[in-house]
Amino acid sequence: MKKAILLFVFFITILAFSANVNAQRNIEQKVDRDPILEADAKHNLEVVQQYFKLKKAYKAVLDRFEETFAAYPDFSKMDEFLYYAGMSSYYLSENKGKQKIDLKNEKDKEKFAPEKLRENAVAYLSMIVEKYPQSAYKDDAQKTLKLLQDVGKK
Repeated sequence: MKKAILLFVFFITILAFSANVNAQRNIEQKVDRDPILEADAKHNLEVVQQYFKLKKAYKAVLDRFEETFAAYPDFSKMDEFLYYAGMSSYYLSENKGKQKIDLKNEKDKEKFAPEKLRENAVAYLSMIVEKYPQSAYKDDAQKTLKLLQDVGKK
């Protein structure tokens, strides 16, 4: 009887310690990703990288970003996509890049007005800081947000 009680206490102790160990783990929620949408978004990101880095085609970056964000906002590399969209918006608001904005064109005027582009840049870059605190793009996003705040104060 004494042996049975000791075994019972031993097992209860083990269960108590194992419950504490499990409670201390940082378990990240797994996001179910659609492999087809993930592959399509990855392709769009690769195209955006080319547009941004090599061609400085910032309007094209924004078009691809909007398409991908609308179709698949849970993309595993959305922080990188947000970075390119935010920086493209910022650069376009400064009239940089090889694709020029025709403010006489109503569609361009509405979508690419400098104030609107700065608002979008702030929104996209803020999303990185808030939703993706571990992102490799967070520091650059914060620096650009500070620049945009300084422009807004002038």
